[in-house]
Amino acid sequence: MPTYKPLNDHVLIKPINEDEVSKAGIILPDTVDKEKPEKGEVVAVGQGKLLENGQRAPISVKVGDQVIFKKYSPDELPGEEDLMVIKEEDILAIIE
Repeated sequence: MPTYKPLNDHVLIKPINEDEVSKAGIILPDTVDKEKPEKGEVVAVGQGKLLENGQRAPISVKVGDQVIFKKYSPDELPGEEDLMVIKEEDILAIIE
């Protein structure tokens, strides 16, 4: 498996797909057609956004953080079902 290092203000995320439970208590597995995930774990971060003065703005998330992000903002990596790349600005919150 190749190693990926995000550039600038991009973040590499492994989506967290949770089984859903129907109102009748039936667990719907990941194989059921679902919406894109909105939650994931940070796997790698870039160096930060390059500012006009030549310095870099630090990334506000770190490897291991679980985050919530905008549903349609991540890009999937070709051939990597379990990894997505997202801009830091599309991350909405860190789950504590």
